[in-house]
Amino acid sequence: MGQSSGYNYSTSVLQLITIVSCLVVLSCSGSVSAYNNYTVGGSLGWFDALEKPDVNYQKWADSKNFSLGDFLIFNTDNNHSVIQTYNFTTYKFCDYDDALQNDTIEWSATDPSSTAPHPISVAVPLLKEGMNYFFSSDYDGEQCNNGQHFKINVTHGQGLPKSLDPSDDAPAPNSPDYRGDDSAPETIVPANFNHPIEEESDKDEASGSGSVYFNTKLYGLLIFLQIVCIFFKI
Repeated sequence: MGQSSGYNYSTSVLQLITIVSCLVVLSCSGSVSAYNNYTVGGSLGWFDALEKPDVNYQKWADSKNFSLGDFLIFNTDNNHSVIQTYNFTTYKFCDYDDALQNDTIEWSATDPSSTAPHPISVAVPLLKEGMNYFFSSDYDGEQCNNGQHFKINVTHGQGLPKSLDPSDDAPAPNSPDYRGDDSAPETIVPANFNHPIEEESDKDEASGSGSVYFNTKLYGLLIFLQIVCIFFKI
């Protein structure tokens, strides 16, 4: 009878250790995911189908999950523009000319004075939840009508990092005051783009403080139970 009671006690302790171990693993695996950089079109870059017949930007976009604070990287040239809009009508007609400044941004424009195309890279942060539309509006929408467009749904995710919180006093990316000149820069890189993923560190630390405390307690309990097992020679 005593032996049976000891066996049941040992089994109960081992089961408790197993449960606590699982909780530790689950709490560690539940950490906040990092912000992501997505290279639009992968190795094909950002071009129309007349130049790159294999492009299918909507198919590329449909395979990804986009959240606030992520970046889209457009590898293209100065013969193709990068337009972001929240207005479906603007997107549908591939027309930037009549777009409103508060719902459409020209991140990069073509350079008509250039005698030969040269490569550029444009970094676009995702700042607004919901549908975001992207296209190239050059040549009366010809590039857009030839496959250079896609739409994505941006979820809240972790929310915006501090460096990307919009400011009412900051100039719009397509305004003449932005970067201090009258022409759109060939490459528009937000201030935090050198290491955009680093912004997660502060957010993770704040968001994960409770889980770190919880994990510490679980580890302490696990060690205590292991000592109990050794003491009772389980």
